[in-house]
Amino acid sequence: MFKFANVRHPRPSLKRLLWGSLGTGAGVVVGAAAGIIGVGLYIVDTLTRPKHLAAFALYTFSPFELGLPAEDVSFPSLHNDHVVNGWYIPHAEATSTIIVSPGYRSTKTDVLGLCALLWKAGHNILVFEYYGHGTVVGMPVTLGYREINDFLGAVAYARKRSPEARLGVVGYSMGAAVSIMGTARSPEIQALVADSAFATHRSVVEYAVSRTLHLPFVIFDWATDLILWWRAGYHFNQVEPLRDIGRITPRPIMLIHGMKDSIVDPHDAALLYKAAGEPKELWLAPDVEHCGVYFSDRAEYVRLLTEFFDLYLKKSPPVQVEITSNELTDSIHNGSYPLIS
Repeated sequence: MFKFANVRHPRPSLKRLLWGSLGTGAGVVVGAAAGIIGVGLYIVDTLTRPKHLAAFALYTFSPFELGLPAEDVSFPSLHNDHVVNGWYIPHAEATSTIIVSPGYRSTKTDVLGLCALLWKAGHNILVFEYYGHGTVVGMPVTLGYREINDFLGAVAYARKRSPEARLGVVGYSMGAAVSIMGTARSPEIQALVADSAFATHRSVVEYAVSRTLHLPFVIFDWATDLILWWRAGYHFNQVEPLRDIGRITPRPIMLIHGMKDSIVDPHDAALLYKAAGEPKELWLAPDVEHCGVYFSDRAEYVRLLTEFFDLYLKKSPPVQVEITSNELTDSIHNGSYPLIS
């Protein structure tokens, strides 16, 4: 059997205990701060990182396969700092043009099926890709802050192609959020359908963090917002469709959302609907994922959109909306409309 020697150990002084505790506490604080910053960097990097397509990624359907008389078109963004690509599909008898706005890192091909059906219903169609999100890739993107300028470029192009046509918009996910912000400052748009839109930039990031890390986003909020400004040049509160949607009235809005959405919190649809003015419609589809309402019931989806645009773009008289220079100035100052200067 082993026997321990009888060794006397000196008692640590109060000073040594105090400094040791402070050192340990400082290490914990530094480690926690580093972890928070690391998560913030990961969020912003994931959000804005350039994407590179595989060589065969463009081997997909086009208007040719659907027999659509589409034209490859390009137009400048609002500030003419890059070119936006799209398809324009003219209809000989159309008195209206519908702009189709795809989502985050989505291509115009992703929404081509709906474009074909709306064209058959008698509308001109302009579908485009947000710069850096679709077939033109390899540069950083944002979640609506810069993309709103592509949307406003699309509105200007649609007006140029058919000046007398009344304008409607269908947007998906980020494209829906951008469409809300863009419609709020584009009086020429007469009707809007927003499918799976987020209420605020912060809310969609918070939802993703809570579902993946199972931690409250408040822990990472301030650091992530600061890193977003440092890396991408804007803050969360500069992309808030919830703040802008009330400005669209009296033009009609239809909001669509799947109640099993794992990307955008379905509660955002209720917030947007509450903030919107009349006329407004809300379609909440149970057991449906992000941007999946069309696929859950194609016939009903197309019927409702066709009736919506027939009513507000063909049968109802045009709605007159004026946006004063003071309103635009105020919106610039509060961050509501990014990159407008």
